[in-house]
Amino acid sequence: MNTIVNNISKLVLVCILIMPMGCEDLEENPDFITQDNFFTTAEQLVQGVNAVYDGLGEGRDWFNHFYNRYVFECRVGYQVGWEKGPLDFQNGNVDPGDAYISTYWRISYENINRANSVIEKADELTAAGTPNGALIERVKAEAMFLRAFYYFNLVRYFDNVPVTTQRTVSDQDLPSNENGKQVALELIENDLTAAAGVLPEVYEGADVGRATSWAAKALLVKAYLQDEKWTQALTTADDIVTNANISLFDDFSHNFDVAHENSGERIFEAQVSASANSAEFTNHHAHFVPGDLPNSEGGVGWHWLNGTQEFRKSYDDDDKRIPATFIGEYTTTRLGENTAGELPKVTWSPDAAYDLSRFGGMVRADVDPDDTDNLIFGTAWTAKWVEAVDNFNNTERNVVYLRYADVLLGHSEAANESGTGDPLFGINLVRERAGLTPLAGLSQSDLRDAIVNERVQEFAFEQETYPELKRKSTFGGSPDYLGDFINNFITTYNVDRQLTAKDYVLPIPQNEILGNPNVQQNEPYR
Repeated sequence: MNTIVNNISKLVLVCILIMPMGCEDLEENPDFITQDNFFTTAEQLVQGVNAVYDGLGEGRDWFNHFYNRYVFECRVGYQVGWEKGPLDFQNGNVDPGDAYISTYWRISYENINRANSVIEKADELTAAGTPNGALIERVKAEAMFLRAFYYFNLVRYFDNVPVTTQRTVSDQDLPSNENGKQVALELIENDLTAAAGVLPEVYEGADVGRATSWAAKALLVKAYLQDEKWTQALTTADDIVTNANISLFDDFSHNFDVAHENSGERIFEAQVSASANSAEFTNHHAHFVPGDLPNSEGGVGWHWLNGTQEFRKSYDDDDKRIPATFIGEYTTTRLGENTAGELPKVTWSPDAAYDLSRFGGMVRADVDPDDTDNLIFGTAWTAKWVEAVDNFNNTERNVVYLRYADVLLGHSEAANESGTGDPLFGINLVRERAGLTPLAGLSQSDLRDAIVNERVQEFAFEQETYPELKRKSTFGGSPDYLGDFINNFITTYNVDRQLTAKDYVLPIPQNEILGNPNVQQNEPYR
């Protein structure tokens, strides 16, 4: 992993160097680096695909790929925040000029363009008989996987997106988004099928962390579910279950720690390591850490994202996922020292005072630091992104994008919707690890509800809930899981907003609409 992270910093320099540069006499032979004269070997092509991986982590934007997703997630109302970005989404105030949306869009298409460049160049090198053809083929497959990854997540949020498979070289190369969702899904499915046939099942040494054939198949399961191709989703999930030699961790927390990165059920993740490369940290800890945690215990940051008390209460008390999902106890700076000369610890309680304001779920400021009965808080701070660091720039946790639990729940969903196979197999494995009672004897409709609920609780704060609820919901129709969540949030916390069609899709950024006459805005925002 550390080698990949270090190589990314080298690739940033390469990307700068191959950007267009001016020269006085264009008739002379250029003596600067361009895409055409740099990517001439298989090893150089590896550096090209490393840049596409880089977009999945911190990249070059503070509003990075994952950061923007946790702002979008606030639309559901289980994950909330007090800063303007999360507030706009949880209050339904989203428009095409939103900075998080425009940045996410740009990051996605920048990396799609990079992937297209790598794929085109790989074909050129292969046709020219460039040495190390096997590596060139593998790198091309990695680029196809990554292109599919970026397009897939664009489709999940924006529906009809413009699709191109060619490197953009001028502002005349402007694709349309007509029927963009279906066009994108077909490309995604084709890319992942091809990539799965080339990528290795595992990597060794410095290449650990790259996309494997199982990562391609796991993403393919999700793409088939998005496309409602239930039979294909079930067949692909069956292949992974039967042949991948992957199983769930006994300890749910291993999905999020450093010790188990790139192993077990963690099928694909963005590589992070500030110790290997000071530029390769993430800012997730800084946004999810409790607001009154001492800096000496990792409380550095902005603290503007957390879960609602109502959402925390929705978990079964015996759910083994709770300790790794939520922070149950921590030291608070809010009250000063107790008589022992120590800062007191506070414990989460369903009975603690709670509201949506910045301090509304912390321990009450007027509590005596020796009053153990009232040293309680109501905010559902998540443990998944919080690290014991003295500076938010020193983070080490990878960002996990694909887990085996997702495949198992996809297996159950595909079996349930297609009426074939064992629809209880996958979800009961997930519930077994969580220490929950296995399901039995459910109707198709009831099991559909159960699978959706299991996804929400399994992947809470992993920024999967909004796109998954959106996928399974219809505004004004049935089922409408997304609408149910949002309306529950509105009712529980007396939020001044109404459910509308806009909640079911993000707007295409205004700068894309203004700059590309071939793209039409999503219907609710016209």
